[in-house]
Amino acid sequence: MYIYKSEILPVSMKLFSDKANEKDIMELDEVLNQRAAEGWELVNYDYMATSTQIKGAFLITYRKEV
Repeated sequence: MYIYKSEILPVSMKLFSDKANEKDIMELDEVLNQRAAEGWELVNYDYMATSTQIKGAFLITYRKEV
């Protein structure tokens, strides 16, 4: 049996491009590595943009065996 955990990781402001930047990637890697060290396994992630495509966030879901 598994327990699940989801979290939102906001990304930086996107004025002229919707591409990920180095800071966003480094923050995502940091969160993923921290959760893995805590015993969480990545299940899914998705990028959620706002209607204006200026700012968004990653929705990340993990699981851990009980």
